[in-house]
Amino acid sequence: MTIAAQMTDAELDRLSVNTIRTLSIDAVERAKSGHPGTPMALAPLVYTLWNRVMHFDPLDPIWPNRDRFVLSNGHASMLLWSVLHLTGTCAVNAEYERLGQPSVSLDDIRRFRQIGSRAPGHPEYHWVSGVETTTGPLGQGTATSVGMAIARKWLAARYNRPGFEIFDYDIYTVCGDGCLMEGVASEAASLAGHLGLDNLCWIYDNNHITIEGQTNLAFTEDVAARFMGYGWNVLRVGDANDCDRIQEALAVFRKTKGRPTLLILDTHIGYGSPNKQDTAAAHGEPLGEEEVRLAKRSYGWPEDAQFLVPDGVREHFAAGVGARGAAARGSWTALLASYRSAYPELAREIDQMQRRDLPEGWDRNLPVFPADAKGVAGRDASGKVLNVLAQNIPWFLGGSADLGPSNKTTLKYEGAGSFQAGTPTGKNLHFGIREHAMAAAVNGLSLSKVRAFGATFFIFSDYARPAIRLSALMELPSIFVFTHDAMGDGEDGPTHQPVEHLASLRAMPGLITLRPGDANEVVEAYRYVMQLRHQPAVLALSRQPLPTLDRRIYAPATGVARGAYVLADAPGGNPEVILIASGSELSLAVEAHGKLVAEGIRSRVVSMPSWEIFEQQTREYRDGVLPPAVKARLAVEQASTFGWERYVGPSGAVIGMETFGASAPLKELQKKFGFQPDRVVAAAKTLLGKA
Repeated sequence: MTIAAQMTDAELDRLSVNTIRTLSIDAVERAKSGHPGTPMALAPLVYTLWNRVMHFDPLDPIWPNRDRFVLSNGHASMLLWSVLHLTGTCAVNAEYERLGQPSVSLDDIRRFRQIGSRAPGHPEYHWVSGVETTTGPLGQGTATSVGMAIARKWLAARYNRPGFEIFDYDIYTVCGDGCLMEGVASEAASLAGHLGLDNLCWIYDNNHITIEGQTNLAFTEDVAARFMGYGWNVLRVGDANDCDRIQEALAVFRKTKGRPTLLILDTHIGYGSPNKQDTAAAHGEPLGEEEVRLAKRSYGWPEDAQFLVPDGVREHFAAGVGARGAAARGSWTALLASYRSAYPELAREIDQMQRRDLPEGWDRNLPVFPADAKGVAGRDASGKVLNVLAQNIPWFLGGSADLGPSNKTTLKYEGAGSFQAGTPTGKNLHFGIREHAMAAAVNGLSLSKVRAFGATFFIFSDYARPAIRLSALMELPSIFVFTHDAMGDGEDGPTHQPVEHLASLRAMPGLITLRPGDANEVVEAYRYVMQLRHQPAVLALSRQPLPTLDRRIYAPATGVARGAYVLADAPGGNPEVILIASGSELSLAVEAHGKLVAEGIRSRVVSMPSWEIFEQQTREYRDGVLPPAVKARLAVEQASTFGWERYVGPSGAVIGMETFGASAPLKELQKKFGFQPDRVVAAAKTLLGKA
């Protein structure tokens, strides 16, 4: 009989908790980098949550009805690497194949924060199976978890039937003082309280320490009162080492209806010298050899042992979360099989959604806009497309940061409805004036395999940017719809006129940015975006009407799928000057092209709605659109000129914005800043030496 077999459950609990602690200590110490304090303090919580409470099957970490665990204070990542290793969580690849190998090995933990290790410095969704979302920027995890909770509510409302609780999982989010100081967490908490997301539990590590020292330097609010004001249920456990009390509190959460839960956990790290413990907790410093010995001694641990996993610990997790998760997944799989017989169409939807596939006929009835000199605003064309897509794709939904009527993102077809606490089947999400939380919630929806969009004015992409960046980092197909993309709102002035935003988003790796030039390009932009499985997309759309080009004269809008295409060419080809434009300036380039051709100047117009898509094309295609021999190139865009030198070259020019805008009617602004056909013609002639 092994020593572990002779232990009581309480002794095995303590041994498992201390294994999490010491793995964290050793990993940080070897890496000479990281945060040992928080993992040491929260080990009892994470142990209790995973081994006693959560429904999670380590053998199938993408089982759709699993409980979700989000570590918003992602600097404590060793908590997650330890528990993923000890539970034997298995790896899954990008094609959703179970690989049969550990998600996080002990060797990964030994190489914590090193190149190639599956134990990076912060949780990374696309890199390590068992990570539900990438965290690190404080507050992002909390806000993303609200999107996850919305998704679960919506999924249950659409797919559950009497006797078939296909979706009934919970979301557990661990956060710290830093998360709750960040504005995004406040936005998200307010929204979650309004929506009554009773499947959401935030667990607040109330340790009173940040990098600068005690939190009373800057954070003295009554957090409990604040969350009660948001409409949350607030619980408190005063001893973070009491696993039984933590389990009881989590049981209260699961029984609470109509309100999300905040569990305040009062933590304090007890080892070594108090000054050292505060430093390690806040600053992310290794403890040092002597402090490591003191900490291990306090746990009754062999002081010289490193990366020790005692006999019985893995087996204890297997008997807890392993057995419970396997049983829950087995029951769910059997339930789904019966559901598939009773509701085959709904089951097919679930299968397609989980694979990020699209239903057959998803793009049927997309509008085709006739040629029209007056034209259609990009936002209006977008609204028509969204209403078609939402009817064709059952799990496609979204909303705006209080700008639905202006963004034209409201889904108006019969039965669309609004997602609220009492109507969780609604497909119109109302995020309120909370752009930051909206973008993070869209990521949470996408992580839940729902296809989601969020919308606001392009200028306010600044507020959404951190979550957009994380969508690119996580390789999620989140969709961000931004209207009022240039100076079309005229009189509102420079505070509402985006200048540097296109360049900023184009600089973001992995993000597709599209600025379509007429209504049919808007349609094709959505057609492209909806087929993305591992990339987020931004659509920048006009407020004002843009002429709808006659595609019998000009190239078809399907060229959008190549990022850039030859829209109009000189008679017989062989251009001597190339005009490149996107968005509202495309029609301006077309008009200038007509004037140039009339004067015998061989002009070509290239519509370039997306740099990123164009860069994915073959060199042959790109050279066909922008022949290297043609040095006279002129780009026209109501935005910063930054980056356009890539396409116009050293001999080309750009008509763009070198300053902020101004408050005036649109036509006056176009005149002031040179966005007029004659200016384009004159600039093209100058490039050719024909001024």
